[in-house]
Parts: sequence; structure tokens; C-alpha cells
Amino acid sequence: MDEWNFKKIEPEDVCLLPKFFDLRPTKVCDSTLFDSYLWRDYYDVEFCIRNEEAVEWRMKSDGAYFMAMPLCTAEKLPFYFEDIRRYCNEVLGQKLALYETDEASLALLNLSPEEYRIEEAADSADYIYDAESLRSLKGKDYRKKKNHINAFLREYEGRYEYRPIGCGDKRLVWRFLDRWEQGKGDDVGHHLMAEVRGLHDVLNHCVELNTHMGGIFVDGELEAFSVGSYNYPMEMAIIHIEKANPDIRGMYPFINQQFLIHEFPEAKLVNREDDMGLPGLRKAKESYHPIEMARKFNVFER
Repeated sequence: MDEWNFKKIEPEDVCLLPKFFDLRPTKVCDSTLFDSYLWRDYYDVEFCIRNEEAVEWRMKSDGAYFMAMPLCTAEKLPFYFEDIRRYCNEVLGQKLALYETDEASLALLNLSPEEYRIEEAADSADYIYDAESLRSLKGKDYRKKKNHINAFLREYEGRYEYRPIGCGDKRLVWRFLDRWEQGKGDDVGHHLMAEVRGLHDVLNHCVELNTHMGGIFVDGELEAFSVGSYNYPMEMAIIHIEKANPDIRGMYPFINQQFLIHEFPEAKLVNREDDMGLPGLRKAKESYHPIEMARKFNVFER
């Protein structure tokens, strides 16, 4: 086998990677390329294609390297898991540390507790929803959401529209993000700032990541937008980014609903990612009544 050759994801690399994400279907938000590209600078995300049948990941946080579960078939996972363990031991000179892996992959590996310590990453679990429930908002569980949307529709009748957004609209998005950051003030943490910078990078390079973008315009001004991608094996929409003007009542539930209606009418499931352990974000995600949580785990070689 060739030596490991990790490299940073560049715009010209995005055509090489999507096929590997479908080799072992999973419900976690990392099941498409967008998140890996969005956070490529923040986590120093690098990849290595092995034998043209697997992708291995190397990242860095606070100066320390860590890995992610390899992208490969279920049958090949034990082999490539051992391959990244060997890379950590022989090349990096450290024990394997693997973050935020999905439950199904761990079940395939059946790791020995004597060799590995496994910890649940509780704040990293993804919220999974029934897609039709979020599109229709029927029933008493969604009455408040529907009331907020109806209030928006009454106040802005004839003044709003949903439009798909492309890279040609990047200046509109940037202008909205500038206003959104100013409105947040000191509440914009380093994680949110990194997300904004990553989105700037995606739009600036007009990277083809098979993503959908759409926004709500009021009086011609962008007031909310969302970015998502589609996991075909799971028939699942993944909502990576959702921003809205909080001063407009009903804007958040409206972009949530309209984005799914227009961009993912065929989706059966929706992954709205994790809450990062933030109480306000947790409350917002729980208010849409998830049907399950996609749990994630960290793995440490003893």
C-alpha cells in the first residue's frame, strides 16, 4: 500500500470525494461533503484516498491531530480503521483519537473495551425529523409554528417571495450575513464566526458541493436563507445552515418550511444537525419535535 498522503480539500478536489460518502450510508450530518469543506480551515481538514476505495480524514484542534471514521464499504471498514490506527501510531507517534463517529460504524467494528475507550459525544447528536411533518406543520405540536408563519404572511402579504440562491447571489448573502453578525453583537462566538467564514469561502469559490441554497426576500431584501444537501441512500435532507432576521416574526419557521418544500420535496427525513450544547439552540431544535437522535461517539485507543 502507498504511503499516506494527506492534503487539504481544495475546490478542485470536490469532484473526487462525493462517491465515497455513499459507500456506507449513515444518518449523521457528516454523510455529505459540505460540512467537511465548510470547516476545512477551522479544523485543518485533510483527506487521503487509499487504494481508490476509501477516504481517510485527518484534522487538528488545539494543536493536536485527530481522525474521523474512514469512508468505505461496511466490509472494508475494519481494514481501514486499523489503517488509521497504524498511521497514528507509526507516523504521528500517538494513539488513535477518533471524534464524532456514528453508532452504526461502531457496531460494525465491535471494538474491544480493553483496547479502546468509547465516550458518547452527547452535545454532538444530530436531530432527525419526519420531513413531511416539517413541510406541512399539521397538528397541535406545530400550532405555534403555524401561528407565527400566519402572522408573517398577514403582515407581509404581497411583499415576500422564496427564491433559490446561487453563487451569483453571493453579495446578497454577504450583505445579509454582515447585518446578521451586527445584530448578534457580542453573542457571535468563534464557532459561528468560523461558520460564516466557511460559507464566504464556499460562495467565493463557487464550489460545486451538490448543495441547495434558498432564501426569503422581503421587499427585495434577503431576510433569511438556508443551505442544505441531500443524502440519497437515506432519502434525507441535511440542513447545514439556517439564518434569519430575528426581528421579523415567523421568519425562522417560514424559511425552515419553505426550504424543504421547494428544495427537498422528496425527502422522508430531515437532519438539522446538533445543538453544540447551547441551551437556546437545543430548545429551538426540540421545538420541531425530532423523531430520533443520531448519536455520535469519540473513540480513544488505550
